[in-house]
Amino acid sequence: MRVIITGPTGAIGHALIEECLEHGDEVLAICHPGSKRIASLPKSDLLEIMELDLADYGKKAKELSEPAKNPYDIFFHFAWKGTTGADRNDTGLQKENGKASLEAVLLARTFGCHTFIGAGSQAEYGRFEGLLKPDTEPYPENAYGKVKLATGVATRALCKNLQMRHIWTRVLSIYGPYDGEKSMIISSLRKMTRGDNAQFTKGEQKWDYLFSKDAGRAFYLLAQKGIDGKVYVIGSGKREKLSDYINVMTEKVKLLTGNTPEIELGAIPYGEKQVMYLCADLTELTKDTGFVPETEFEEGIGETIRYVLKTNME
Repeated sequence: MRVIITGPTGAIGHALIEECLEHGDEVLAICHPGSKRIASLPKSDLLEIMELDLADYGKKAKELSEPAKNPYDIFFHFAWKGTTGADRNDTGLQKENGKASLEAVLLARTFGCHTFIGAGSQAEYGRFEGLLKPDTEPYPENAYGKVKLATGVATRALCKNLQMRHIWTRVLSIYGPYDGEKSMIISSLRKMTRGDNAQFTKGEQKWDYLFSKDAGRAFYLLAQKGIDGKVYVIGSGKREKLSDYINVMTEKVKLLTGNTPEIELGAIPYGEKQVMYLCADLTELTKDTGFVPETEFEEGIGETIRYVLKTNME
């Protein structure tokens, strides 16, 4: 199998590359030009790097207008700007992402791909007190979620016109090596392992966390067995109080470093539209692909802490 991955240096992209390489698949990783994270990608003769800005996907598709002589099979689209903080409500920025995603479909077609797999978000659902299913009614409350939802619909229609297979995912909370520095887990572990005070909300939220390696495997299985036109929710299918996750993190840091982290629950107020419940219903994903999460949080957070400790020294 020959695959293309945009946004390959993040937690899921990196894990998916490793999954593909383990299976002997060829990978074209489309990276942001000049990204320092490119150096962290695996070294393999099966991996090719292309530096291309998200805004230039359409231009590249026109340059490669001739049919690919050695076509690729699957196009995984993770690249997206403005996923955290105030940028999530930057409507103009989010619309640029949506436009780039449609151009990503055209780029995928130019490369000969027969399947486009897009990474949506739990933000498409908004706040919902129950298991998140593919047919749970979306009610996005910020520009990020609204554009993700619209992009899933628009890319599906374009793929249908181009006779390409289309799969959309709604990804819940992923953690693991190479995750963004602003994510709650990575940013908190940086503080914990450096001896700084780590502050949190009261931690009453019940959230679903999936280890990045499991997420990469889920996407790989979707490429092989996912059904055209379907939406899949990607998570662990388990939910725990955020304070419980934090306690596991604290104990694991203590075990691996010998130091007791200083944490403060309740130091940060809840946001205006705080999501208090997140949990995926994996029924459709498991039924169609056989996917079952394999990594318990304690094991995954241990691997994540080792990554943080290593990169703290770099």
